[in-house]
Amino acid sequence: MRELLSPKGLFTLACFAGLALYPLAAGSFGVDLVTKIMVYAIFALSLELLVGGTGLVCFGHAAFFGIGGYAAVLLSPASGEPGSLLLLLPGAVLAAGLYALAVGALSLRTRGVYFIMVTLAFAQMAYYVAHDTPLGGGTDGIYLTAKPVLGPLDLDKPLVLYGFTLAMLAAVFVFLALVSRSRFGRALAGIRVNEQRMRATGYSTYPYKLAAFTLSGAIAGLAGFLFGVKDGVVNPELMSWHLSGAVLVMIILGGIGHLRGALVGAFAFALLQELYRSEAIFGAFAKHWLLGLGLTIIASVALLPRGLVGVPGQVRDRLLGRASRRAGAAAARTGAGA
Repeated sequence: MRELLSPKGLFTLACFAGLALYPLAAGSFGVDLVTKIMVYAIFALSLELLVGGTGLVCFGHAAFFGIGGYAAVLLSPASGEPGSLLLLLPGAVLAAGLYALAVGALSLRTRGVYFIMVTLAFAQMAYYVAHDTPLGGGTDGIYLTAKPVLGPLDLDKPLVLYGFTLAMLAAVFVFLALVSRSRFGRALAGIRVNEQRMRATGYSTYPYKLAAFTLSGAIAGLAGFLFGVKDGVVNPELMSWHLSGAVLVMIILGGIGHLRGALVGAFAFALLQELYRSEAIFGAFAKHWLLGLGLTIIASVALLPRGLVGVPGQVRDRLLGRASRRAGAAAARTGAGA
């Protein structure tokens, strides 16, 4: 309760409250856009568990996201009838989690850049399976003929999907916050800081890293499931290395090591994309929106090394630094006058 009343806790509650009230003032485009951003925020939270929580930089995270999306379509009834949400959602999460378990069991035996390249290789394998086989529908992908339902909960309705996505985002955020404060989360933090020391104290770090990798992949599968349901179509681009890089940029932009950073980074990245794509604002330059986005990210990383969530602390440190320098100068003048 004390943490909820802290400035950080109040900021997080205010963000979720704002998201809950947003549909009251937004149109259909705004609701669809924020739904997509919340899906990306779940995806970013899943990677934050690995990068910020465990110190494992994965460059193939889009594979789990794509598997969740494909599972949402492939597990749906072939008759075209709406599938049960109670079956499709766990199925998508389980499929992504199992693939993450297999990938992690092999890739976690490597370290550093080798780990990054192995995870990328496994993601590309999944990409080409979806791209080059009838199972994934090739380049065009496959369509979801009917979105899942659960009683009165019909995800074919935009506002219902928005509310459900927001509920999933809040659930994932709370779950990861509890994980980070648990004994398991503290062990992951120790591995991030100094894995060799954790081994010296008697911890077998491999099972902890494998559990974190599997859990991260399962949450990414949840995000992929929601993305597939929202768009009603999935294609191999959901597993591309471009998306793996984009979600990594999200957590860097927001601030690695903070769950709030994953949320802020996902929203900032998606809104910057929409900003630079706007022809009403940038005119013909909107065709080169990637250039503007890239320059903005480079400037953000250079000027905000702790990410967007670190801006208040960075401002506070500068103000305190100025105050201390002024106090020191005043003391020096007093001493000189004496």
